[in-house]
Amino acid sequence: MKLFTNKAKSLLLAGTLMGAMTSLTAQADMKLIGSGASFPAPIYSKWFKDFSKEHDGVRVDYQSKGSGGGISDFINETVDFAASDAAMKDEEIAKVNKGTILLPMTAGEVVLTFNLDGVTSLNLPRDVYPEIFMGKITQWNDPKIQAANPNVTLPEKRITVVVRADSSGTSYVFTNHLSAISDAFKETVGTAKSPNWPNAGTFVKAPKNDGIAATVKQTPGAIGYVEYGFAKLTKLPTAKLENQKGNFIEAGSESGAQALASTPFPTTNLPNSDVPDLRGWVTDPSSEEAYPIASFTWLLVYKDMDDEKAKVMRDLIEYMVTTGQKSADSLGYIPLPENVIEKVRNAAKMIQ
Repeated sequence: MKLFTNKAKSLLLAGTLMGAMTSLTAQADMKLIGSGASFPAPIYSKWFKDFSKEHDGVRVDYQSKGSGGGISDFINETVDFAASDAAMKDEEIAKVNKGTILLPMTAGEVVLTFNLDGVTSLNLPRDVYPEIFMGKITQWNDPKIQAANPNVTLPEKRITVVVRADSSGTSYVFTNHLSAISDAFKETVGTAKSPNWPNAGTFVKAPKNDGIAATVKQTPGAIGYVEYGFAKLTKLPTAKLENQKGNFIEAGSESGAQALASTPFPTTNLPNSDVPDLRGWVTDPSSEEAYPIASFTWLLVYKDMDDEKAKVMRDLIEYMVTTGQKSADSLGYIPLPENVIEKVRNAAKMIQ
């Protein structure tokens, strides 16, 4: 009887240990996979790495492939979450079977970086930079550019315009602003993740932020658009842009915060959903000190998830709107206003 009892105890202990090991293995295998926008990729990489370090057995992986790619992966359910600078359109949301929650998680600015030998400071008027990206102004010493830079010797050199080759939320934010300040741009190019850029020899395409930056660096006389955080981390020169009030403003956390201060959010829910619509845009800010091209960037999350993944996702979002926001400024992003953080928290509770 004693032998049987010891054997039973051994079997019970072995079963307990196996169960514990299975539980630990499951915990260690908890992984969230995401993809999408390159705009927030630097700060997302830090947040996801730090969150994984602080939560044993949890790993968050993110592939920067552009907003269009992220939305496609999200619709096809090949990821646990995605990211997009262009949020999502109603018709895209309608294709998601698990329900969609769009959360503005950070914000940033789109800047114009340039390669002009000997020129470190450049002002670009609001009637000039749309025409550059329409292929209408093609020389650096154009009278309109020279008039805004009286103390700068601009070369008699052709402008090479570098644009995104991939479907990009940065392109969407940039062209959304250009369309808001230029009817001609709106009619000829328009707002899109993959804009219909002029088919001219002065336009060159390159993938992602790093592709545009590398092409501009290698091409004397080039100009291209990248997100501010990327430009800050890689020390790229950027132009001051004229805002609605006629002031030439440099990108930065303060001028970006000024731009986002008055962002209007819809008062309705997402289509055919009880989830609040958090797609807020400011295409042409009116503040005196506002940098003119600023936008939120969104996390795309399923409303219906596996219970364990839903819990980790809610924890991750809470981390991003609290501890994560503290590193936003140093990485070239605009911290979320408190009223937006509250909106994100309330919407994240709907992840089940």
